Amino acid sequence: MDTNKLPPKLQRSNSYLVSISDNEDGLSQISGSPRQLSISTIDGIGKKHQSTNGTCPSVASDTTNKSTEVLMEALRMEEEQNAPTKSRGAWDSKFQYMLAVIGYAVGLGNVWRFPYLVQKNGGGAFLIPYTLMLAIEGIPIFFLELALGQRMRKGAIGAWNQISPFMGGIGICCAIVSFIVGLYYNTIIAWCLYYLVLSFRSNLPWEKCPTVQVGKYKNESRLVEECRRSGPTAYFWYRETLNISDSVDKSGVMSWWILVCLVFAWLLVFICIVKGIKSSGKVVYVTAIFPYIVLIIFFFRGVTLPGFQNGLYHLFVPEFSRLSDPQVWVDAASQIFYSLGLGFGSLIALSSYNPTRNNCHRDAIFIALTNCCTSVFAGIVVFSILGFKATKRLELCQEIRDHELMALFNDTNVIPPPAGTLVNISSSPNGEVTSVVMPNITTCSFKEEILKSASGTGLTFIAFTEAINQFSVPPIWSILFFLMLLTIGLDSMFATLEGVVTPILDLDIIPDLRKYPPMLSGSYS
Repeated sequence: MDTNKLPPKLQRSNSYLVSISDNEDGLSQISGSPRQLSISTIDGIGKKHQSTNGTCPSVASDTTNKSTEVLMEALRMEEEQNAPTKSRGAWDSKFQYMLAVIGYAVGLGNVWRFPYLVQKNGGGAFLIPYTLMLAIEGIPIFFLELALGQRMRKGAIGAWNQISPFMGGIGICCAIVSFIVGLYYNTIIAWCLYYLVLSFRSNLPWEKCPTVQVGKYKNESRLVEECRRSGPTAYFWYRETLNISDSVDKSGVMSWWILVCLVFAWLLVFICIVKGIKSSGKVVYVTAIFPYIVLIIFFFRGVTLPGFQNGLYHLFVPEFSRLSDPQVWVDAASQIFYSLGLGFGSLIALSSYNPTRNNCHRDAIFIALTNCCTSVFAGIVVFSILGFKATKRLELCQEIRDHELMALFNDTNVIPPPAGTLVNISSSPNGEVTSVVMPNITTCSFKEEILKSASGTGLTFIAFTEAINQFSVPPIWSILFFLMLLTIGLDSMFATLEGVVTPILDLDIIPDLRKYPPMLSGSYS
Protein backbone atom coordinates (compact mmCIF):
# COMPACT_ATOMS: atom_id res chain seq x y z
CA MET A 1 0.00 0.00 0.00
CA ASP A 2 1.19 3.49 -0.83
CA THR A 3 2.16 5.14 2.44
CA ASN A 4 1.73 8.58 0.90
CA LYS A 5 -2.02 8.07 1.11
CA LEU A 6 -1.85 7.60 4.86
CA PRO A 7 -2.77 10.39 7.25
CA PRO A 8 0.06 12.87 7.89
CA LYS A 9 0.60 11.52 11.40
CA LEU A 10 1.49 8.08 10.03
CA GLN A 11 3.77 9.34 7.28
CA ARG A 12 6.39 10.23 9.95
CA SER A 13 7.73 6.72 10.26
CA ASN A 14 10.51 7.83 12.57
CA SER A 15 7.97 8.94 15.16
CA TYR A 16 5.35 6.17 14.90
CA LEU A 17 6.10 2.50 14.88
CA VAL A 18 3.14 1.45 12.69
CA SER A 19 3.27 -0.03 9.20
CA ILE A 20 0.52 -1.07 6.77
CA SER A 21 1.30 -3.59 4.04
CA ASP A 22 -0.47 -6.03 1.72
CA ASN A 23 -0.05 -9.70 2.43
CA GLU A 24 0.14 -12.43 -0.18
CA ASP A 25 -3.67 -12.76 -0.33
CA GLY A 26 -4.05 -9.13 -1.31
CA LEU A 27 -5.45 -8.20 2.10
CA SER A 28 -4.06 -5.36 4.13
CA GLN A 29 -2.11 -6.02 7.28
CA ILE A 30 -1.34 -3.55 10.07
CA SER A 31 1.60 -4.14 12.35
CA GLY A 32 3.69 -2.21 14.78
CA SER A 33 3.30 -0.49 18.10
CA PRO A 34 0.37 1.88 18.72
CA ARG A 35 2.15 3.41 21.67
CA GLN A 36 2.04 6.93 20.27
CA LEU A 37 -1.23 6.68 18.32
CA SER A 38 -4.58 8.08 19.35
CA ILE A 39 -7.97 6.50 18.74
CA SER A 40 -8.85 9.22 16.25
CA THR A 41 -5.72 8.40 14.27
CA ILE A 42 -6.71 4.74 14.17
CA ASP A 43 -10.17 5.67 12.85
CA GLY A 44 -8.43 7.73 10.16
CA ILE A 45 -6.44 4.68 9.16
CA GLY A 46 -9.63 2.67 8.73
CA LYS A 47 -11.41 5.25 6.62
CA LYS A 48 -8.44 5.96 4.37
CA HIS A 49 -7.63 2.29 3.99
CA GLN A 50 -11.23 1.42 3.15
CA SER A 51 -11.41 4.07 0.40
CA THR A 52 -8.27 2.81 -1.31
CA ASN A 53 -9.40 -0.82 -1.65
CA GLY A 54 -12.07 -0.47 -4.33
CA THR A 55 -11.73 -3.93 -5.81
CA CYS A 56 -13.16 -5.77 -2.85
CA PRO A 57 -14.98 -3.34 -0.53
CA SER A 58 -16.49 -5.95 1.77
CA VAL A 59 -13.22 -7.81 2.33
CA ALA A 60 -11.33 -4.57 2.77
CA SER A 61 -13.92 -3.32 5.23
CA ASP A 62 -13.77 -6.49 7.33
CA THR A 63 -9.99 -6.54 7.30
CA THR A 64 -9.77 -2.88 8.21
CA ASN A 65 -12.25 -3.28 11.04
CA LYS A 66 -10.32 -6.22 12.46
CA SER A 67 -7.01 -4.38 12.17
CA THR A 68 -8.51 -1.31 13.77
CA GLU A 69 -9.88 -3.40 16.62
CA VAL A 70 -6.45 -4.92 17.19
CA LEU A 71 -4.82 -1.50 17.29
CA MET A 72 -7.47 -0.08 19.59
CA GLU A 73 -7.15 -3.05 21.94
CA ALA A 74 -3.37 -2.66 22.04
CA LEU A 75 -3.80 1.04 22.71
CA ARG A 76 -6.18 0.36 25.58
CA MET A 77 -3.74 -2.14 27.08
CA GLU A 78 -0.96 0.45 26.83
CA GLU A 79 -3.11 3.09 28.49
CA GLU A 80 -4.11 0.69 31.26
CA GLN A 81 -0.46 -0.16 31.86
CA ASN A 82 0.52 3.48 32.14
CA ALA A 83 -2.52 4.49 34.16
CA PRO A 84 -1.09 3.54 37.61
CA THR A 85 2.12 5.50 36.93
CA LYS A 86 0.48 8.83 36.19
CA SER A 87 0.60 9.80 39.86
CA ARG A 88 4.08 8.34 40.40
CA GLY A 89 6.88 10.74 41.16
CA ALA A 90 9.75 11.35 38.79
CA TRP A 91 13.29 12.65 38.96
CA ASP A 92 13.67 16.35 38.24
CA SER A 93 16.46 15.61 35.78
CA LYS A 94 18.59 12.79 34.44
CA PHE A 95 21.62 14.25 36.22
CA GLN A 96 19.81 14.03 39.56
CA TYR A 97 19.03 10.37 38.97
CA MET A 98 22.63 9.60 38.01
CA LEU A 99 23.93 11.29 41.15
CA ALA A 100 21.49 9.31 43.30
CA VAL A 101 22.55 5.95 41.84
CA ILE A 102 26.27 6.81 41.90
CA GLY A 103 25.90 7.98 45.50
CA TYR A 104 24.25 4.67 46.37
CA ALA A 105 26.86 2.54 44.62
CA VAL A 106 29.86 4.47 45.96
CA GLY A 107 29.67 3.56 49.63
CA LEU A 108 31.95 3.01 52.58
CA GLY A 109 33.09 -0.30 51.09
CA ASN A 110 34.86 1.61 48.32
CA VAL A 111 36.96 3.42 50.92
CA TRP A 112 37.80 0.78 53.48
CA ARG A 113 37.12 -2.65 51.91
CA PHE A 114 38.38 -2.50 48.33
CA PRO A 115 41.93 -1.25 49.17
CA TYR A 116 42.27 -3.98 51.78
CA LEU A 117 41.20 -6.70 49.32
CA VAL A 118 43.64 -5.44 46.69
CA GLN A 119 46.71 -5.57 48.91
CA LYS A 120 45.54 -8.86 50.46
CA ASN A 121 44.92 -10.70 47.20
CA GLY A 122 47.98 -10.02 45.11
CA GLY A 123 48.06 -6.27 44.65
CA GLY A 124 47.63 -5.23 41.03
CA ALA A 125 46.96 -8.85 40.04
CA PHE A 126 43.65 -8.65 41.93
CA LEU A 127 42.40 -6.15 39.35
CA ILE A 128 42.27 -8.97 36.77
CA PRO A 129 39.56 -11.06 38.51
CA TYR A 130 37.92 -7.85 39.69
CA THR A 131 37.55 -6.58 36.11
CA LEU A 132 36.35 -9.97 34.85
CA MET A 133 33.71 -10.20 37.57
CA LEU A 134 32.60 -6.68 36.74
CA ALA A 135 32.02 -7.68 33.12
CA ILE A 136 30.53 -11.12 33.84
CA GLU A 137 28.23 -10.41 36.77
CA GLY A 138 28.43 -6.76 37.78
CA ILE A 139 27.27 -4.85 34.72
CA PRO A 140 24.67 -7.46 33.56
CA ILE A 141 22.92 -7.67 36.94
CA PHE A 142 23.19 -3.93 37.43
CA PHE A 143 21.54 -3.42 34.04
CA LEU A 144 18.89 -6.03 34.88
CA GLU A 145 17.82 -4.21 38.03
CA LEU A 146 17.75 -0.80 36.36
CA ALA A 147 15.75 -2.14 33.41
CA LEU A 148 13.36 -4.04 35.67
CA GLY A 149 12.47 -1.03 37.77
CA GLN A 150 12.26 1.30 34.79
CA ARG A 151 9.98 -1.00 32.76
CA MET A 152 7.70 -2.15 35.57
CA ARG A 153 7.59 1.25 37.28
CA LYS A 154 7.42 -0.43 40.67
CA GLY A 155 9.64 -1.34 43.60
CA ALA A 156 11.25 -4.75 44.05
CA ILE A 157 8.15 -6.52 45.38
CA GLY A 158 5.76 -5.21 42.73
CA ALA A 159 8.24 -5.63 39.88
CA TRP A 160 9.06 -9.27 40.59
CA ASN A 161 5.44 -10.07 41.36
CA GLN A 162 4.41 -8.57 38.03
CA ILE A 163 6.83 -10.87 36.22
CA SER A 164 5.40 -13.88 38.03
CA PRO A 165 3.47 -14.30 41.29
CA PHE A 166 5.96 -17.02 42.18
CA MET A 167 8.80 -14.48 42.08
CA GLY A 168 7.21 -12.05 44.51
CA GLY A 169 9.27 -13.59 47.30
CA ILE A 170 12.45 -12.28 45.68
CA GLY A 171 11.19 -8.72 46.10
CA ILE A 172 10.15 -9.40 49.69
CA CYS A 173 13.63 -10.74 50.50
CA CYS A 174 15.20 -7.66 48.88
CA ALA A 175 13.10 -5.35 51.06
CA ILE A 176 13.94 -7.32 54.22
CA VAL A 177 17.67 -7.25 53.45
CA SER A 178 17.55 -3.49 52.81
CA PHE A 179 15.71 -3.02 56.10
CA ILE A 180 18.36 -4.94 58.06
CA VAL A 181 21.27 -3.27 56.27
CA GLY A 182 19.78 0.16 56.99
CA LEU A 183 19.75 -0.58 60.72
CA TYR A 184 23.48 -1.24 61.02
CA TYR A 185 24.55 1.19 58.29
CA ASN A 186 23.09 4.11 60.19
CA THR A 187 25.10 3.06 63.23
CA ILE A 188 28.27 3.67 61.21
CA ILE A 189 26.90 7.09 60.29
CA ALA A 190 26.41 7.75 64.01
CA TRP A 191 30.08 6.92 64.68
CA CYS A 192 31.12 9.32 61.92
CA LEU A 193 28.90 12.02 63.43
CA TYR A 194 30.50 11.48 66.85
CA TYR A 195 34.03 11.84 65.47
CA LEU A 196 32.97 14.78 63.32
CA VAL A 197 31.67 16.70 66.33
CA LEU A 198 34.83 15.97 68.34
CA SER A 199 36.97 17.13 65.41
CA PHE A 200 35.94 20.73 66.05
CA ARG A 201 38.16 20.81 69.16
CA SER A 202 41.50 22.56 68.95
CA ASN A 203 43.20 19.40 70.26
CA LEU A 204 41.77 16.14 68.99
CA PRO A 205 40.86 13.81 71.89
CA TRP A 206 42.63 10.86 70.25
CA GLU A 207 45.97 12.65 69.83
CA LYS A 208 47.41 11.68 73.23
CA CYS A 209 46.85 9.01 75.82
CA PRO A 210 44.99 10.00 78.98
CA THR A 211 46.85 10.08 82.28
CA VAL A 212 46.02 8.78 85.74
CA GLN A 213 47.17 10.05 89.12
CA VAL A 214 49.39 7.62 90.98
CA GLY A 215 51.51 7.69 94.09
CA LYS A 216 50.66 7.81 97.74
CA TYR A 217 49.30 11.33 97.53
CA LYS A 218 48.09 11.09 93.91
CA ASN A 219 50.61 13.73 92.94
CA GLU A 220 52.18 11.88 90.02
CA SER A 221 50.76 11.49 86.51
CA ARG A 222 51.24 8.39 84.45
CA LEU A 223 49.88 7.31 81.06
CA VAL A 224 47.17 4.68 81.09
CA GLU A 225 49.03 1.43 80.55
CA GLU A 226 46.56 0.01 78.03
CA CYS A 227 46.73 3.19 75.96
CA ARG A 228 50.52 3.22 76.09
CA ARG A 229 50.63 -0.30 74.66
CA SER A 230 47.88 0.01 72.04
CA GLY A 231 48.17 3.66 71.00
CA PRO A 232 45.91 6.69 71.60
CA THR A 233 43.71 6.22 68.52
CA ALA A 234 42.99 2.55 69.22
CA TYR A 235 42.36 3.26 72.90
CA PHE A 236 39.95 6.10 72.12
CA TRP A 237 38.06 3.96 69.60
CA TYR A 238 37.60 0.88 71.76
CA ARG A 239 37.43 2.38 75.25
CA GLU A 240 36.05 5.89 74.81
CA THR A 241 33.81 5.50 71.75
CA LEU A 242 32.54 1.91 71.81
CA ASN A 243 33.20 1.46 75.52
CA ILE A 244 33.60 -2.27 75.00
CA SER A 245 33.79 -4.60 77.97
CA ASP A 246 36.78 -6.72 78.89
CA SER A 247 35.03 -9.96 77.89
CA VAL A 248 31.88 -11.24 76.23
CA ASP A 249 30.54 -12.26 79.63
CA LYS A 250 30.15 -8.61 80.61
CA SER A 251 27.42 -6.56 78.98
CA GLY A 252 29.13 -3.22 79.50
CA VAL A 253 27.38 0.11 79.88
CA MET A 254 25.40 2.30 77.52
CA SER A 255 27.34 4.77 75.38
CA TRP A 256 24.98 7.69 75.73
CA TRP A 257 26.79 10.00 73.35
CA ILE A 258 26.69 7.35 70.64
CA LEU A 259 22.97 6.91 71.31
CA VAL A 260 22.44 10.65 70.88
CA CYS A 261 24.38 10.58 67.60
CA LEU A 262 22.34 7.59 66.42
CA VAL A 263 19.06 9.39 67.08
CA PHE A 264 20.37 12.48 65.30
CA ALA A 265 21.52 10.33 62.36
CA TRP A 266 18.03 8.86 61.96
CA LEU A 267 16.53 12.34 62.23
CA LEU A 268 18.91 13.59 59.56
CA VAL A 269 17.99 10.73 57.23
CA PHE A 270 14.27 11.32 57.84
CA ILE A 271 14.56 15.00 56.97
CA CYS A 272 16.35 14.16 53.73
CA ILE A 273 13.83 11.54 52.55
CA VAL A 274 10.65 13.00 54.04
CA LYS A 275 9.26 13.71 50.55
CA GLY A 276 10.82 10.76 48.79
CA ILE A 277 12.94 11.50 45.75
CA LYS A 278 11.66 15.08 45.70
CA SER A 279 13.69 15.83 48.84
CA SER A 280 16.51 13.29 48.61
CA GLY A 281 17.01 14.24 44.96
CA LYS A 282 17.98 17.75 46.06
CA VAL A 283 20.35 16.53 48.77
CA VAL A 284 22.36 14.26 46.45
CA TYR A 285 23.79 17.29 44.68
CA VAL A 286 25.87 17.79 47.83
CA THR A 287 26.23 14.27 49.23
CA ALA A 288 27.29 12.71 45.91
CA ILE A 289 29.71 15.41 44.75
CA PHE A 290 31.36 16.44 48.04
CA PRO A 291 33.15 13.07 48.64
CA TYR A 292 34.96 13.39 45.31
CA ILE A 293 36.15 16.88 46.23
CA VAL A 294 37.54 15.61 49.54
CA LEU A 295 39.17 12.59 47.89
CA ILE A 296 40.94 14.87 45.43
CA ILE A 297 42.16 17.08 48.30
CA PHE A 298 43.45 14.05 50.22
CA PHE A 299 45.08 12.72 47.05
CA PHE A 300 47.22 15.82 46.59
CA ARG A 301 48.01 15.82 50.31
CA GLY A 302 48.90 12.13 50.28
CA VAL A 303 51.31 12.21 47.34
CA THR A 304 53.31 14.95 49.06
CA LEU A 305 53.89 12.91 52.24
CA PRO A 306 57.13 11.01 52.86
CA GLY A 307 56.74 7.29 52.27
CA PHE A 308 53.61 7.51 50.10
CA GLN A 309 55.35 5.62 47.29
CA ASN A 310 55.98 2.70 49.64
CA GLY A 311 52.26 2.45 50.33
CA LEU A 312 51.36 2.54 46.63
CA TYR A 313 54.07 -0.02 45.86
CA HIS A 314 52.64 -2.33 48.50
CA LEU A 315 49.14 -1.83 47.08
CA PHE A 316 49.69 -2.31 43.36
CA VAL A 317 52.78 -4.50 42.81
CA PRO A 318 51.23 -7.66 41.30
CA GLU A 319 51.64 -11.15 42.68
CA PHE A 320 50.31 -13.26 39.82
CA SER A 321 50.79 -16.48 41.78
CA ARG A 322 47.84 -15.42 43.96
CA LEU A 323 45.48 -15.84 40.99
CA SER A 324 45.59 -19.61 41.48
CA ASP A 325 43.89 -19.19 44.87
CA PRO A 326 40.08 -19.59 44.53
CA GLN A 327 39.52 -17.26 47.47
CA VAL A 328 40.91 -14.37 45.42
CA TRP A 329 38.17 -14.88 42.84
CA VAL A 330 35.54 -15.22 45.55
CA ASP A 331 36.66 -11.94 47.09
CA ALA A 332 36.52 -10.23 43.70
CA ALA A 333 32.99 -11.48 43.03
CA SER A 334 31.73 -10.56 46.49
CA GLN A 335 33.27 -7.09 46.27
CA ILE A 336 31.45 -6.45 42.97
CA PHE A 337 28.12 -7.40 44.56
CA TYR A 338 28.86 -5.43 47.71
CA SER A 339 30.19 -2.34 45.96
CA LEU A 340 27.47 -2.01 43.30
CA GLY A 341 24.71 -2.78 45.81
CA LEU A 342 23.24 -5.65 43.81
CA GLY A 343 20.30 -7.63 45.12
CA PHE A 344 19.06 -5.08 47.66
CA GLY A 345 16.17 -3.79 45.55
CA SER A 346 17.35 -0.20 45.86
CA LEU A 347 18.37 0.04 42.20
CA ILE A 348 14.93 -1.19 41.15
CA ALA A 349 13.29 1.44 43.35
CA LEU A 350 15.47 4.29 42.09
CA SER A 351 15.03 3.43 38.41
CA SER A 352 11.26 3.02 38.79
CA TYR A 353 10.97 6.82 38.79
CA ASN A 354 12.61 7.03 35.35
CA PRO A 355 10.75 7.47 32.05
CA THR A 356 10.28 4.12 30.33
CA ARG A 357 12.33 5.20 27.30
CA ASN A 358 15.44 6.10 29.30
CA ASN A 359 18.66 4.45 28.07
CA CYS A 360 19.28 2.32 31.15
CA HIS A 361 21.87 0.18 29.34
CA ARG A 362 24.18 3.14 28.93
CA ASP A 363 23.46 4.21 32.51
CA ALA A 364 24.41 0.78 33.86
CA ILE A 365 27.77 0.74 32.08
CA PHE A 366 28.65 4.32 33.02
CA ILE A 367 27.69 4.01 36.70
CA ALA A 368 29.39 0.63 37.15
CA LEU A 369 32.63 1.89 35.61
CA THR A 370 32.45 5.10 37.66
CA ASN A 371 32.04 3.06 40.83
CA CYS A 372 35.03 0.84 40.08
CA CYS A 373 37.24 3.78 39.10
CA THR A 374 36.26 5.45 42.36
CA SER A 375 37.34 2.34 44.26
CA VAL A 376 40.77 2.39 42.61
CA PHE A 377 41.16 6.12 43.22
CA ALA A 378 40.13 5.72 46.87
CA GLY A 379 42.68 2.92 47.21
CA ILE A 380 45.42 5.23 45.94
CA VAL A 381 44.41 7.92 48.43
CA VAL A 382 44.15 5.50 51.36
CA PHE A 383 47.44 3.68 50.80
CA SER A 384 49.42 6.82 50.05
CA ILE A 385 48.47 8.01 53.54
CA LEU A 386 48.90 4.56 55.09
CA GLY A 387 52.37 4.43 53.51
CA PHE A 388 53.18 7.68 55.29
CA LYS A 389 51.83 6.32 58.59
CA ALA A 390 53.72 3.04 58.25
CA THR A 391 56.93 4.91 57.42
CA LYS A 392 56.60 7.00 60.59
CA ARG A 393 55.88 3.91 62.67
CA LEU A 394 58.83 2.11 61.10
CA GLU A 395 61.16 4.99 61.97
CA LEU A 396 59.91 4.93 65.56
CA CYS A 397 60.34 1.15 65.71
CA GLN A 398 63.90 1.42 64.42
CA GLU A 399 64.72 4.02 67.08
CA ILE A 400 63.41 1.69 69.77
CA ARG A 401 65.37 -1.19 68.26
CA ASP A 402 68.56 0.87 68.20
CA HIS A 403 68.19 1.73 71.88
CA GLU A 404 67.56 -1.92 72.73
CA LEU A 405 70.59 -2.97 70.72
CA MET A 406 72.83 -0.40 72.38
CA ALA A 407 71.57 -1.50 75.78
CA LEU A 408 72.50 -5.09 74.97
CA PHE A 409 75.98 -4.06 73.86
CA ASN A 410 76.45 -2.05 77.05
CA ASP A 411 75.41 -5.03 79.13
CA THR A 412 77.99 -7.21 77.40
CA ASN A 413 80.73 -4.55 77.53
CA VAL A 414 80.76 -4.35 73.74
CA ILE A 415 81.31 -0.98 72.09
CA PRO A 416 78.08 0.01 70.24
CA PRO A 417 78.51 0.08 66.48
CA PRO A 418 78.51 3.46 64.79
CA ALA A 419 75.34 4.84 63.28
CA GLY A 420 74.35 3.22 60.01
CA THR A 421 75.82 -0.24 60.73
CA LEU A 422 72.81 -1.67 62.58
CA VAL A 423 71.21 -2.75 59.33
CA ASN A 424 74.32 -4.71 58.36
CA ILE A 425 74.41 -6.42 61.73
CA SER A 426 70.73 -7.32 61.69
CA SER A 427 70.92 -8.68 58.13
CA SER A 428 74.09 -10.72 58.64
CA PRO A 429 73.29 -14.41 58.07
CA ASN A 430 76.06 -15.69 60.30
CA GLY A 431 78.03 -14.65 63.31
CA GLU A 432 77.58 -14.43 67.04
CA VAL A 433 75.93 -11.00 66.92
CA THR A 434 73.04 -12.22 64.79
CA SER A 435 72.40 -15.41 66.75
CA VAL A 436 72.66 -13.88 70.21
CA VAL A 437 71.55 -10.28 69.91
CA MET A 438 68.83 -10.16 67.24
CA PRO A 439 66.31 -12.51 68.92
CA ASN A 440 66.21 -10.14 71.91
CA ILE A 441 65.33 -6.92 70.10
CA THR A 442 62.19 -5.62 68.43
CA THR A 443 61.56 -6.67 64.83
CA CYS A 444 60.58 -3.85 62.48
CA SER A 445 58.75 -4.49 59.21
CA PHE A 446 57.02 -2.05 56.87
CA LYS A 447 54.63 -4.73 55.67
CA GLU A 448 53.53 -5.60 59.19
CA GLU A 449 53.00 -1.95 60.02
CA ILE A 450 50.78 -1.33 57.00
CA LEU A 451 48.80 -4.55 57.52
CA LYS A 452 47.92 -3.90 61.15
CA SER A 453 44.77 -1.95 60.34
CA ALA A 454 44.12 -1.78 56.63
CA SER A 455 40.43 -2.67 56.55
CA GLY A 456 37.05 -1.85 58.04
CA THR A 457 36.54 0.36 61.04
CA GLY A 458 40.16 -0.14 62.06
CA LEU A 459 41.26 1.67 58.92
CA THR A 460 38.85 4.56 59.40
CA PHE A 461 38.83 5.20 63.11
CA ILE A 462 42.32 3.99 64.08
CA ALA A 463 44.85 4.00 61.24
CA PHE A 464 43.57 7.03 59.35
CA THR A 465 43.06 9.11 62.48
CA GLU A 466 46.61 8.25 63.56
CA ALA A 467 47.92 9.50 60.23
CA ILE A 468 45.84 12.68 60.48
CA ASN A 469 47.37 13.34 63.90
CA GLN A 470 50.71 13.86 62.15
CA PHE A 471 49.34 16.35 59.60
CA SER A 472 49.61 20.07 60.08
CA VAL A 473 46.38 21.44 61.61
CA PRO A 474 44.88 17.97 62.30
CA PRO A 475 41.35 19.21 63.19
CA ILE A 476 40.80 20.60 59.68
CA TRP A 477 41.77 17.31 58.04
CA SER A 478 39.71 15.35 60.54
CA ILE A 479 36.62 17.46 59.79
CA LEU A 480 37.05 16.93 56.05
CA PHE A 481 37.59 13.19 56.42
CA PHE A 482 34.61 12.43 58.64
CA LEU A 483 32.36 14.82 56.74
CA MET A 484 33.25 12.85 53.61
CA LEU A 485 32.37 9.57 55.33
CA LEU A 486 29.12 11.09 56.58
CA THR A 487 28.01 12.15 53.10
CA ILE A 488 29.02 8.79 51.60
CA GLY A 489 26.99 6.99 54.25
CA LEU A 490 23.95 9.23 53.81
CA ASP A 491 23.91 8.66 50.05
CA SER A 492 23.83 4.91 50.49
CA MET A 493 21.27 5.23 53.26
CA PHE A 494 18.85 7.21 51.07
CA ALA A 495 18.73 4.49 48.43
CA THR A 496 18.61 1.71 51.02
CA LEU A 497 15.49 3.26 52.53
CA GLU A 498 13.98 3.67 49.06
CA GLY A 499 14.43 -0.09 48.67
CA VAL A 500 12.10 -0.52 51.66
CA VAL A 501 9.66 2.39 51.35
CA THR A 502 8.96 2.24 47.59
CA PRO A 503 7.82 -1.43 47.49
CA ILE A 504 5.51 -0.88 50.47
CA LEU A 505 3.95 2.19 48.86
CA ASP A 506 3.44 0.26 45.62
CA LEU A 507 1.55 -2.50 47.45
CA ASP A 508 -1.18 -0.02 48.49
CA ILE A 509 -1.71 -1.93 51.73
CA ILE A 510 -2.97 1.22 53.44
CA PRO A 511 -5.23 3.44 51.31
CA ASP A 512 -3.86 6.89 50.52
CA LEU A 513 -0.52 6.07 52.18
CA ARG A 514 1.23 7.42 49.08
CA LYS A 515 -0.19 10.84 49.89
CA TYR A 516 1.59 10.80 53.25
CA PRO A 517 5.08 9.33 52.66
CA PRO A 518 6.48 10.93 55.84
CA MET A 519 4.38 8.49 57.86
CA LEU A 520 6.15 5.46 56.39
CA SER A 521 9.61 7.06 56.35
CA GLY A 522 9.18 8.24 59.91
CA SER A 523 8.00 4.84 61.14
CA TYR A 524 11.13 3.21 59.70
CA SER A 525 13.39 5.90 61.14
